[in-house]
Amino acid sequence: MRVFVAAIILVVSTGLAMAESRVALVFGAGRYETIRPLENAVNDARAIEEALDALGFEVFIETNRNLRRMRRALSDFAEDAASADVAFVFFAGHGVEINGQNMLLPTDASTASLDSLKASSLPLEELRETVAKVAKIGLIVLDACRDDPFGAISDPGGRGATALALPQTVKPGLGRMGRAENTLFAFSAAPGETASDGEGGNSPFTTALTKYLGTEGLEIRSVLTLVQQEVYDRSRGSQLPYVESGLPRLFFASQTADELPERERLLLAMADVSPQMRLDVERIAADAQMPLAPLYGALIGSDLASLNREERGNKLREAAAAFTKVRDELRSLRSGDERVTALRQQAEEQLSLGAFDAARARLTEAANIDATSRETLRANFIERTLSEAATHYLNGGAAAAELRHTLAIADYEKAAVLYSEVEEEDIPADDRHQQILTLEALGNVNITIGNIGKAASALNRRLRVSADRAVSDPANAGWQRDLSVSHNQVGNVQVAQGDLAAALSSYQASLAIAERLAASDPANVGWQRDLSVSQSKVGNVQVAQGDLAAALSSYQADLAIAERLAASDLANVGWQRDLSVSYEKVGDVQVAQGDLAGAMSSYQASLAIRERLATSDPANAGWQRDLSVSYERVGSVQVAQGDLAGAMSSYQASLAIRERLATSDPANAGWQRDLSVSYERVGSVQAAQGDLAVAMSSYQASLAIRERLATSDPANAGWQRDLSVSHNKVGNVQIEQSDLAGALTSYQTSLAIRERLATSDPANAGWQRDLSVSYEKVGDVQVAQGDLAGAMSSYQTSLAIAERLAASNPANAGWQHDLLVSYEKVGDVQMAQGDLAGAMSSYQTSLAIAERLAASDPANAGWQRDLITSYYKLAEADYNPKINYQNALDVAESMKARGILAPPDEFIPQLLQSRLDKLK
Repeated sequence: MRVFVAAIILVVSTGLAMAESRVALVFGAGRYETIRPLENAVNDARAIEEALDALGFEVFIETNRNLRRMRRALSDFAEDAASADVAFVFFAGHGVEINGQNMLLPTDASTASLDSLKASSLPLEELRETVAKVAKIGLIVLDACRDDPFGAISDPGGRGATALALPQTVKPGLGRMGRAENTLFAFSAAPGETASDGEGGNSPFTTALTKYLGTEGLEIRSVLTLVQQEVYDRSRGSQLPYVESGLPRLFFASQTADELPERERLLLAMADVSPQMRLDVERIAADAQMPLAPLYGALIGSDLASLNREERGNKLREAAAAFTKVRDELRSLRSGDERVTALRQQAEEQLSLGAFDAARARLTEAANIDATSRETLRANFIERTLSEAATHYLNGGAAAAELRHTLAIADYEKAAVLYSEVEEEDIPADDRHQQILTLEALGNVNITIGNIGKAASALNRRLRVSADRAVSDPANAGWQRDLSVSHNQVGNVQVAQGDLAAALSSYQASLAIAERLAASDPANVGWQRDLSVSQSKVGNVQVAQGDLAAALSSYQADLAIAERLAASDLANVGWQRDLSVSYEKVGDVQVAQGDLAGAMSSYQASLAIRERLATSDPANAGWQRDLSVSYERVGSVQVAQGDLAGAMSSYQASLAIRERLATSDPANAGWQRDLSVSYERVGSVQAAQGDLAVAMSSYQASLAIRERLATSDPANAGWQRDLSVSHNKVGNVQIEQSDLAGALTSYQTSLAIRERLATSDPANAGWQRDLSVSYEKVGDVQVAQGDLAGAMSSYQTSLAIAERLAASNPANAGWQHDLLVSYEKVGDVQMAQGDLAGAMSSYQTSLAIAERLAASDPANAGWQRDLITSYYKLAEADYNPKINYQNALDVAESMKARGILAPPDEFIPQLLQSRLDKLK
């Protein structure tokens, strides 16, 4: 394969660049006799000649010379350039490495044999020595294809050569020069990589070199950095020039110093990105089919380098999605004003270069044209308003692509206001759709930064516009689907706000539309998947509300669709993964209902899919993590079934995967957290097996990870909560070990964390619930220590929180259950204090809640068991013992008959029967 070589030799002096004596020798060889001719080599030489002439060089150019003429030119150059301050030599042609020596190939280079090739080539060292005689300091830059110049031609557009059988002593391309005193070597591609010959009149390297060589006020090494990153970006990562520097002093081709343009600043910053980050950017850019520079702009401009790899990848994918969206819209959105259209096209070009500020400047200029026109020409008011709104929308997209969320929101809001001005007008459908996209983008960016209130406002407006359009044309499937999406987005915000009833209503509205669309065209897999997603979202809310029977029905409908899609295309890994998630959700409900056998079957079906995916691509960390989750789910069922040995095996399989992931990227906080969860799961089984010392070791391993995470980011509430859970787990073992003082310390440490979290956000119901649980645990230790007064105070504090939560949302079954437990705890202390009347009142309140929950979902094993406990406590307190023992026994036997009595609870019917027998 032909190798293109450009060599530049610059002599550096201590005086001003423009006062230096500058000479240059430029070679270009393209008309080869035995090797494939080159289209651009001579063009490259002439382009360099022109660039050097503009910088004050005296240039000597030689094109298509044989070996004899090349050596003669070198000899003449040694005389003409003697004592010059700066010497510049450029060679464009083929090159090869023979026995570790780099050789430049003249046009008459012979490929008949190795000996003839060596005899007809010019050693690069000979060129370097010649230049060293001319000047004190040299710069050598090789713009070269570094693949085998004599291998098979695989890229007709590259710089290749005809095939030649050569020994191993002849290596592809040119080798490294090694650091040479007073010399800088630069290559157009990294060793072993390919440099393109270029599709236009010049190679990419020469194009970049002529572009940046005269950059004002920039030292030559920085110039070459610009060249490197320009070629790298334009080639989308396939070509990265390489530099070896031995220069002791600075050289400026041009002395005037101005602030570098945005593109050049980005290219220089790109040079400092780590190899791992480069790989990540290149992979994400390739997946999104986008240029590299915009992603590097997001990486550098938003300081994503400080994030762990998983978080950084998520942010880069967010930026990539935003870029491709705004790029496509810039191409599709057109204005009636040619000036506006031209500015939008220029903005697209700047975005592709990563010049976000320049792109936004073009769009702002376009918006100003529309604003001025619509104010002065009222006849064009609507057209100009829509055009200006679209431009602000595009500007917001440009900001979002750089992850500048506040800036994006500002432009999206401007666009939304403009669209509202023509809300009542009969505007084109495309513009109405653009309004919907604007409101959606405004809502999504607000969600990203955590401003749920503003997100809700934008998305509700989006819903109204979508609804109006869908009503106006019920037969338009696209508008119907858009309305379905709007309902889902509003539902997502309502879930985040804790309004489950409203969220369910929104999701069901979306589901109704999805069902109609899917029924109208069963072959449309997109609509089938939409239906699957809607069923799943409805199920999620039903689970949160405690309506497990309805949730199971929703999840099973989702599963049926996922099964059909996965069966229709076994190679579609996305649908296979969707199927595994559907099985998992069904399994979660079956666990809650006490159907452990059904849950195990569902989890194992999910596990089988994930094992296949993980085996098919062991390097896919996401699939490995999915697999670890499946092992964990299976382990949890095994615990509930009393199969502790099986659970340990499953948890350890999950742990092994998470240890590998965490070790592969210690900075990945998500994987570190997963590892802490696995240690905690293993510890729970060890504790259940009675091996408290080993369990304590596992819990402390989990605690150590969580302490590191919480310390690394004290503002991360999730990690602070995890830490509180770990302290509780340690406290649980300390109680079992009879270390009540240690347990109390652990629980109080957890309580302190939860008090801080609850105080920081009183509206966060989850943190309020955690606080209630912590007071309860402290009370448990106080009971064990005999401090009944202290325990009563702790339990009553817990009860007060539980009452507020339950009253705020009576439909939240989880909070009703918490309230039930709190009344039971208070009743237990009242019993111990001899307050029988108070205990009876507390137990009866608890029983009333248990009866309501159990009646609302007879299949919920947990609530049925709570009902048994409530009857039992009243009986033990000597309150209608015969009736209450019998009631408890009836529930237990019903559970056993239906197969939802967990194995560890199988003793309960016998215990209750014995209590009844004693009463007889």
